[in-house]
Parts: sequence; C-alpha cells; structure tokens
Amino acid sequence: MENLNQILSTASSWAWGPVMLFLLLGTGLYLTIRLRFLTLRNLFYAFSLLWKGRKSNEEGDISPFSALMTAMAATVGTGNIAGVAAALFIGGPGAIFWMWMTALVGMATKYGEAVLAVKYREVDEDGRHVGGPMYYIKNGMGEKWKPLAFAFAGFGTIAAFGIGNMVQANAVAGAMESAFGFNNQLTGIVLMILVGLVLFGGIKRIAHTATALVPIMAVLYIGFSVYILAIFSDELPGALMTIVESAFTGSAAAGGFAGASIILAIQFGVARGVFSNEAGLGTAPIAHAAAKTKDPVKQGHIAMLGTFIDTIILCTMTALVIMVTGVWQSGETGSPLTALAFSTGLDSNLGAVVVAIGLAVFAFTTLLGWSYYGERCAEYVTGVKVITGYRVLWVIAVFAGAALSDYFNTVLILADILNALMAIPNLIALLVLSPIIIKLSQENQRL
Repeated sequence: MENLNQILSTASSWAWGPVMLFLLLGTGLYLTIRLRFLTLRNLFYAFSLLWKGRKSNEEGDISPFSALMTAMAATVGTGNIAGVAAALFIGGPGAIFWMWMTALVGMATKYGEAVLAVKYREVDEDGRHVGGPMYYIKNGMGEKWKPLAFAFAGFGTIAAFGIGNMVQANAVAGAMESAFGFNNQLTGIVLMILVGLVLFGGIKRIAHTATALVPIMAVLYIGFSVYILAIFSDELPGALMTIVESAFTGSAAAGGFAGASIILAIQFGVARGVFSNEAGLGTAPIAHAAAKTKDPVKQGHIAMLGTFIDTIILCTMTALVIMVTGVWQSGETGSPLTALAFSTGLDSNLGAVVVAIGLAVFAFTTLLGWSYYGERCAEYVTGVKVITGYRVLWVIAVFAGAALSDYFNTVLILADILNALMAIPNLIALLVLSPIIIKLSQENQRL
C-alpha cells in the first residue's frame, strides 16, 4: 500500500503541477480579458440578480439563488478553514495574494461554465433539468467530442467519493473528536443518517438544506472573524502589507521553515484558490443547470458570486485571522492552525468550538453538494436507473470516510488525480466554446 501511495503521490504532483495550474489560471485570465472584465464591472449587478433570484417561476428545478447555494455547499468546505491555513504555512503569506488573483480570474471561468450549462442543458427521463460540462461538450461541440464528455462524467462519478465524500466525512469526524471527544464511528453513523435523509429527497431537498445552512454558517463565521479583526485592528494593516510584499519577495511561513519562495507562494496560492472555489473543475455548472431561468447570462452572473464569496471573503477571513493573531509562525498547520488563531482571538474554548462546528457544517454541506455532482455524472454515463444505487453507495461511503482510515490516504490521492482529469475536458470546452459565451453576453447587453 505504501508503494502504491508513493506512485499515486507522484502522479498527483504531476497532475496538479505547474502545467495544470497554468491552464486553470490561463483559462480564467483569457476569459476575463475576452469578456472585457465583465465579472469585475458587473459585481454589484450580480448581487442584485442574486437578491431577485430567491424566487422564480421560469423553467427549471430550483431557484437561481438555491442553485448558487447548492454550488457553494459543495465548494465551501474544509478548504476554507484547513486548506487556507496549510497554504499559508507552506507558501507563506504571499500565497494569500495569489489565491486572491486566482479567484478574480476564476470568476470569469465560473461565469462561463454557468452560461454554457444553462444554454446546453437537457431534461432527463424523470423530468429533471440536467447539465454541466458533459452536456455542453456533447451539445455545443458536436458528436465527435462525445468521448470527452464521457471522460468528464466518468472521472466525476468516481472523484466525487474522494474530495466530496470521504475527505469531508473524515474532517467532520476529526473535528467532533478534537472538540467534543466524540467517537469516530458514532459520528459516522449520525452523519450517514443525516446525509441520507437529505440525499434521498433529491435536488430540491439538497437545495433547501443548502439554502438554509450555507448563508447562516457563512454569516456566523464571517461575524466571528470580523470580531477578531476588530480586536486586532492595529495588526491588520501590517498583515495586509506582509501578504502583498511576500507575494513578490517570498517569506518563510513557520519559524525555521526553509523556504517559502515566490514559486511556492504562487503554486500554493493558485492551488488553494482552485481547490477552494473549484473554478475550472466543471462541478458548479452541474448545480446551476438546474436553476429556474431562461437566461444563461443572468445565471452566469449569479454563479460567479460563488467564487467571490468563497475565496475573496471566506478564505480571506481565515487568512487574516491567522495573520493578525500572530500564530502563522507557530509551526501549526491545517485546521489546528486555524483553531489556534480563533482560540487566541476569542476565549480559548469558544475559539475551538467555532472552528470545529464551522468545519463540521461546511463539510456536511459539501457532502450534499458533491452527492448531486456525482449523481448527475453517473446518470450521464449509465442512465437514470443508477441513481438509487449511487445514493446508497454514497451514504455507505460517508460512514467509511468518518470511521475508517486504513485506505484514506490512497482514496485522497486518487481523488486529487481524478479531479485534475475532470478539469482537462472542461477547460478544453470553455476555450472551444468561448465565442458562444462572448456572443450570449453581447446579446444580453452586459458586455
């Protein structure tokens, strides 16, 4: 098993190496320029659409607002708490700057994905509105590209069990054990029941749950973060200056840590931005395809807010709290570093509880969002008959992720590789179909 993990780790480092990160960042930058910075110019317009999109009577399964909350349920996860801390530890404060840059261009990627998802979506045998990369590859690029669509769906079907299931379930179990001493098996059983109750209700129940949980948890997490930043307000200008300066000069993260060079800052900043908001992976458009809308461009504007809220707001809160409390050089990393920062800024017990509950709720919503992604991918590959079996297997995997650890590292590494393989067909489609994205934006008079 150890040899297998070494082989997979090498493959993962290649899959998520500079070439992949350049493709993801390059695609976002290309679309940003082609769209004449539409995503930045129309940010307030997008928020106005989000407010109006809470209710809709147009064709689709869930409201435009709920579609965004479902997509954010999948993206707002352990990466916002543990991932940012790890990026800061390894890449230094400069990684946060490059995370911001990745998010700003990633907004154009997410915009383009949602535009194409709504434009080329279908209605399946059970009357559900389905879409995503596999559908805009097949319907937008033609029959000869269908193998690429099948490849995306195949990779997504399997990869969902890693990043979207077992990784998240393991994080919930770890958080509950460290904060409250709960047994991992007990957490796995409870989590399995909760996920099952939501999952077997389909996209509408998933959307309702996400619409209830995501905004509340995000507001609470931001609220505690802002409170700490207010307490340490004297440190905030220096923290921001350190982040910007380190992006171009490099800075060691932990005391005695050799090296957070500029290259490491860029690599881990870009990687964290991508893993956090998933712009370019092709997952979010699967949720946005179910929106009750007839306007792809309006849904694209709503979709791009997911990247802004996830990375520019939530991930930044985590990073700044770690910076201003001065614990970023403590030698801790991951969720323990974030917990230490909140414990320093708040009462020690309260800080640990905030991080543990935040991690658990964010991971729980990710389990729900990714279950929908995996299910739609599996449906594309085999048809609607697979849905019930896929849901059963998903619930079982939740318990395995929380309670078992023997094969966890192998699953995690394999999922990383499959995620990279998912991104490739999606990025090709975005580039090939970029004229359609531009044309629709012009017709909508937003470009």
